[in-house]
Amino acid sequence: MKKNLLKIIALTVASIMAVSVMSSCGSKKDADTEAEGTNTLTMATNAEFPPYEYYDGKDIVGIDAEVAAAIADKLGMELKIVDTAFDSIIPAIQAKKYDIGMAGMTVNDERLEQVNFSQPYAKGVQVVIVKEDSDITDVDDLFAEGSKHNVGVQTGTTGDIYTTEDIESADLGTVSRFNKGADAVEALKIDKVDCVVIDNEPAKAFVEKNPGLKILDTAYADEDYAIAVAKDNTELLDKINSALDELKADGTFQKIVDKYITAK
Repeated sequence: MKKNLLKIIALTVASIMAVSVMSSCGSKKDADTEAEGTNTLTMATNAEFPPYEYYDGKDIVGIDAEVAAAIADKLGMELKIVDTAFDSIIPAIQAKKYDIGMAGMTVNDERLEQVNFSQPYAKGVQVVIVKEDSDITDVDDLFAEGSKHNVGVQTGTTGDIYTTEDIESADLGTVSRFNKGADAVEALKIDKVDCVVIDNEPAKAFVEKNPGLKILDTAYADEDYAIAVAKDNTELLDKINSALDELKADGTFQKIVDKYITAK
């Protein structure tokens, strides 16, 4: 009886020690995972915006992807890029799901109320794509009295914001919203919309791939692109601005841009 009791006590102590060791190992693993997570810079984008972000096979490449990678390298971090819907990027940054947003994202007053932006790193131009035989020959045609054009845009972009205010709210036409810029262009090709308002660089890529389309000579709007960061993450914002300064000073930034735009 006594021997059995001693055996039971010994087994109990051994079990407690085993659980303790397992708990310790689990805690170390969790700590390592947490440490690894803090060394990762997560970038939210919408990979439908060449040459800033697009797919090359299974990889997301482009100006924003390479600039973000260079920034992460300056900060001693690993970059992770997540492809998501454009209009979900800012809410996700606000919710701390991602660290930064880069998607040819224009700085405007509405977005500045929701997130902070880095210094501008590129100039954007909103342009109008039409069919070559379109009756829209100038941007002003969209604002002419009695105008009732149907304008295609990508949801949540500044093209969406501008045309909603300038055209739809002014009862000068309607705005059709699409999840992708490419979908808006497809709608134009089959006459579901009369034109597409979109950023200049992807517009050039779309027109090049689709004979019969052209870009109007007059621009719809000029903009600045910058990196979105959560309002309370000022430390990261400062580091990103410093990294951008260094990348511009040492020529890295311009080499990235030249690779995708100037060299073409």
